[in-house]
Amino acid sequence: MSFHHHTSHHEHPQVPQKNLKTAFLLNFFFTIIEFIGGFLTHSIAIMSDAVHDLGDTVTIGLSWYFEKFSLKKRDNQFSYGYRRFSLVAALISSIILLVGSFFIILEAVPRIKNPAAVNGAGMFGLACLGILINGFAVLKLKTGKSANEKVVRLHLLEDVLGWFAVLVGSIFIMTFDVHVIDPVLSLLISVYILWNVFSNLRGIVRVFLQGIPGEINIDKVVEKIITVPDVDSVHDVHIWSLDGRYHVLSAHIVVPDDLDKEKIITMKNNVRQVLRQFDIEHETLEVGYKSESCNYTTC
Repeated sequence: MSFHHHTSHHEHPQVPQKNLKTAFLLNFFFTIIEFIGGFLTHSIAIMSDAVHDLGDTVTIGLSWYFEKFSLKKRDNQFSYGYRRFSLVAALISSIILLVGSFFIILEAVPRIKNPAAVNGAGMFGLACLGILINGFAVLKLKTGKSANEKVVRLHLLEDVLGWFAVLVGSIFIMTFDVHVIDPVLSLLISVYILWNVFSNLRGIVRVFLQGIPGEINIDKVVEKIITVPDVDSVHDVHIWSLDGRYHVLSAHIVVPDDLDKEKIITMKNNVRQVLRQFDIEHETLEVGYKSESCNYTTC
C-alpha cells in the first residue's frame, strides 16, 4: 500500500521574488550612478567597480527570473515541479562570483607593487552612497532562505565590503596620500568572499547530488517514526531536498498484521506530524504488513 502526501512550505513563495526584485533594481540603478560618477571623477577604480556591479546586476536578474520560474507547478516534464531551477541560478551566480573574485585578486596584486593614483574625494562620496544602497539590499535578503537569496546576498555583501574598503582607502588617500591601501583591502575582501563562495557551492552541489540536508539527522528521524503508535519498524528511508528549503522523504513503514484501515490512517497522520518537526514538507510512505514479503535489500 502506497500513500502520498504533499504540503506547501511555510514560507510564502513570493518572498524570495520580492527580495530579489528589490536587490536587482537597487543594483541596476546604482550601477548607472557608478558609471556616471566614474566618468565625472575620472576614476578608473570606480569604473572598474561599475563593470563589476554590472555583472552583479545581470546575475541578480538571472536569479530573480529563475526564482519566479521555480514556482511553476509540476507537470508531465517535471513531476516534482520546477523548484530546483532556482538552484541553477544559484550555481551560475556562484561561478560568476568565483571568477570575478579571482579577477579582482589578479588586478589587486600588481597594484600593491605599483599603486595607481585615484581621486580620493570622489571615491569617498560614491563609497558612502554605495554602502547605503548595497547595505539596504543586504538587509532585505538577510532572512532569505533560498539558495538564490544566499548567493545574491554574497554578491551584495561583497559590494558593501568593497565600498567600505573604498571608503577607508579614500580617507587614507586624502589624509596620508597612501594609495596602496586600496589594493590591499580589495585582496583581503576577495579572499573572504571566496571562502564563502566555496562554502555555498558545497551546499548547492550537495542538493544536486540529493544528499541528506545538513540540518537533518536521519537516525533521529527514524527513531522518532518508530515511537509512533502502531509502527512496528521503518526502513528504506531516503531524505533529500529539492532546493535547499523544501525537504522530501520516502520510507517503508511496517505495521502489525491486524491493523485496520482507520488505524493506518491515524498512524500516517502521526508520522506526518513527526516529519514536520524536522521541516520535511513532502513524504511518500509505503505501508506494509509485518507478514508481507519485502523486496528491499534493506529489510
